[in-house]
Amino acid sequence: MGESVAEATLTAWLKDIGDTIEFDEAVVEIATDKVDSEVPSEKKGVLIEKCFEVNDVIEVGQTIAIIETDEIEISAETNTDNNIQEENTKSTEDKNIPEKELAEEITESLEKSADIILKTDKVSTSNKGFLSPLVKNMIKKEGITSDELTKIKGTGKDKRITKNDILSFLSNRNVILHKPIESDSNIIQPEKLDVSDFSDEVIEMTKMGKIISQHMTDSVKISAHVQSFIEVDVTNIYNWRDRVKSGFESREGQKFTFTPIFIEAVAVALRQYPMMNISVSDDKIILKKKINIGMATALADGNLIVPVIKNADQLNLVGMAKSVNDLASRARSNNLTPDDVAGGTYTVTNVGVFGSIMGTPIINQPQVGILAFGAIRKMPSVIETEEGDYIGIRKKMIISHSYDHRVVNGALGSKFIKAVKDYLENWNSNREI
Repeated sequence: MGESVAEATLTAWLKDIGDTIEFDEAVVEIATDKVDSEVPSEKKGVLIEKCFEVNDVIEVGQTIAIIETDEIEISAETNTDNNIQEENTKSTEDKNIPEKELAEEITESLEKSADIILKTDKVSTSNKGFLSPLVKNMIKKEGITSDELTKIKGTGKDKRITKNDILSFLSNRNVILHKPIESDSNIIQPEKLDVSDFSDEVIEMTKMGKIISQHMTDSVKISAHVQSFIEVDVTNIYNWRDRVKSGFESREGQKFTFTPIFIEAVAVALRQYPMMNISVSDDKIILKKKINIGMATALADGNLIVPVIKNADQLNLVGMAKSVNDLASRARSNNLTPDDVAGGTYTVTNVGVFGSIMGTPIINQPQVGILAFGAIRKMPSVIETEEGDYIGIRKKMIISHSYDHRVVNGALGSKFIKAVKDYLENWNSNREI
């Protein structure tokens, strides 16, 4: 799923228990903060167990399903219990073992393996039996004590505690309103909050929304955000685009927007100032050799996704326009692949399409800069000529540059957007596309 993906939500099962699955056939659909994907089977066989339900959150590396094949391979990433693999090998060789019994043995071995891998978990589970890695992580994250754990009623197989059991417990624990109530003994007691008293609507954040929220919060904590602003006269570009867009659209069958022009200008500026095309890892600076520009794209549900134009500095304007249109279209139809949103080295966002004249965007980690293009407006301007200065109407916009002041000083941050401005204002009006 890519280095940045740690978990996904199971959105649909495409196969049922007992179904035959071919090699590379899709078994489930999952959703991450970036894309929705189908997960194919790496083996041919019969589905004998589903390890997660729809809407469960699954961590990368966890087992989603168990498939019975002619050859069943089970491995545990530990040196402490080599007998597990031997026992499973013996069980698969016995052809007289019923399928249900075999499936139970496989499940038990996988659970043992998971317990061994997570042997460093300090949460006491002796009274609750096996806890899945997801449940253990939830217990750690929410600070559930051993005493609280004993009070949670498991609804899973063999009364195991499931994710939903933890969520149910947390919902009850978190609606305690510490309101003073005087009892006969004058002891202050907590009172449960009656959520039915609320007239406001409570809306659950989407999976993507939650991860975007965390990503933005982390970025503000990590980077020292500084902004620089500059005004750009785009009259020549505006008039040039009006002249060439109809020919481009009739020839290529696609719209020709301002976005590919702006991204081309950013790619040229990144070549000129390569220290903006970096990332930070601990106390080291990583200079990126490729210029991969992410473009923030608004989705219908209000969220944003950032597909990446790879090797943007090597594309001509036609190629850039086609890449922009393709990625934007697939982003809005939820058809991006994990590779489409990976590998970005710098990001741009167009806040002008929503009417904003400028913005102060948050850096997309681990990058060190992001550029926001404001709305193009007619502005009164002083125009210098050989005959003297006069006031005229020009089309202008403001671009704002947020950059990481840990590694980018004000001089570099300002010079970079000045380079973007110069490229746009010196646009060749005779250029053909």
